[in-house]
Amino acid sequence: MFDLPGAYLNDLIELAGRWNVRPAEILQGLPITAAQLADPGTRVPLRVCEAIVARAHQLTHEPALAVHVGTQMRLSSHGFLGFAAMTASTAREAVDLAVRFSSTRTNVISLALYVEGDSASLVIEENTPLDGMREFVVLALLVGIWQLGRALTGKMLDGIGECAFPAPAFAQRLPLGDRLRFDRPNHRLVFPASVLDLPLVSADPVATKLAREQCERELAALVDAGLPGRVRAALAAGKDPSLPAIARELRMSPRTLKRKLAEHGTTFTAIRDDMRRQRALLLLDNRALSISEVAAKLGYSELPNFTRAFRKWTGVTPLAYRDRQR
Repeated sequence: MFDLPGAYLNDLIELAGRWNVRPAEILQGLPITAAQLADPGTRVPLRVCEAIVARAHQLTHEPALAVHVGTQMRLSSHGFLGFAAMTASTAREAVDLAVRFSSTRTNVISLALYVEGDSASLVIEENTPLDGMREFVVLALLVGIWQLGRALTGKMLDGIGECAFPAPAFAQRLPLGDRLRFDRPNHRLVFPASVLDLPLVSADPVATKLAREQCERELAALVDAGLPGRVRAALAAGKDPSLPAIARELRMSPRTLKRKLAEHGTTFTAIRDDMRRQRALLLLDNRALSISEVAAKLGYSELPNFTRAFRKWTGVTPLAYRDRQR
């Protein structure tokens, strides 16, 4: 079952109070109570979350509610993962923690970090179709990451947010409207790689160690919850990218790895191709590289092969993607 922590919905219900909307109005007739949402251990099924968000939109009459949620996002709502990220030494360490342990918070989305030269991207991956929650979840998270990044580094971070859905009617009046792009191949933040080296104002190595140990315990309690992420990490390590080699590194047989990935609704090939696609998008953003050079960096000896693969991934050619980015 796909779900979200009750803490996230609790934050939304508290925020709705600005519009004089009471929790009881939002939760009326739904199989969850305000007391349950206040419990840190509560998980709410995705369809119930969708009903809560729809009710909050209806009662507040605020279409940009996701942006308000993002600007008010608190690290404390993310449990031990938020505490670990808050006390990390650098932005890179905080992002690495978020990528590794995001499955301890929810199985609805995953995070993946890609770095190519001077550019980096943090990709938000949907593990299940978000349907009516898509716009809300992605916008709240993109804005929230910016907000938390500013709080943790003391600086407004550079970057562009991209969403794989059309621009909502309220997009132009958003506080970060000039830094959001819509109808893109992915949900992601694209930013200078140098941002990852920024120190955090609340760094505390001892606290990070304690919080990370708790996150490891939570991850271990989830049976294979982080397996796709572990496969990505093994592939990103740059060693032998074959299925047998990755299975060996993860201490299981290739057949077991394939079976367990199928239980997550994915395959080894799909993960490997998606990582290639993400690298391609980031490399194509660097106009100092020719398309042939991008293809070579991705392991394609023939440019037409890369062009066919990229069209399959995104529906457009590499050249058309670059033209659109302009």
